[in-house]
Amino acid sequence: MRAVVQRVSHARVLVDGGVVGEIGAGLCVLLGVADTDDEAAAERLAGRIARLRVFENEDGKFDRSLLDTSGAALVVSQFTLIADTAKGNRPSFSHAAPPELAEPLYERFCERLGAQRGRFGARMAVELVNDGPVTILIDS
Repeated sequence: MRAVVQRVSHARVLVDGGVVGEIGAGLCVLLGVADTDDEAAAERLAGRIARLRVFENEDGKFDRSLLDTSGAALVVSQFTLIADTAKGNRPSFSHAAPPELAEPLYERFCERLGAQRGRFGARMAVELVNDGPVTILIDS
């Protein structure tokens, strides 16, 4: 699994012009599931992100996590994060998990994180305001 984690002041996901997920301050997570991932990877990565200290304490230092701040999370499935760009100019997605494997792992990840979510497999518009900006890439 690969996650792009962004600290946001707010974020939302729209499908066909309607809002399907929305949060205030917290984390927006773009999540890619690889064909080798399993439920243990989903659990482990969700726990790491929940405990990731990217929120500032009174001294302005990154010392607080999503759990510490009672912040929200919004997770968007994004198979393109598993792209292989080693050859040529067209990315290969051959290592992205097929939907029948990816969707249950995405759902498990969201449940473990207690997150709002986009709509798996849909064409989505993601709107967010990155706070900081703070953006971190995490591989499971």
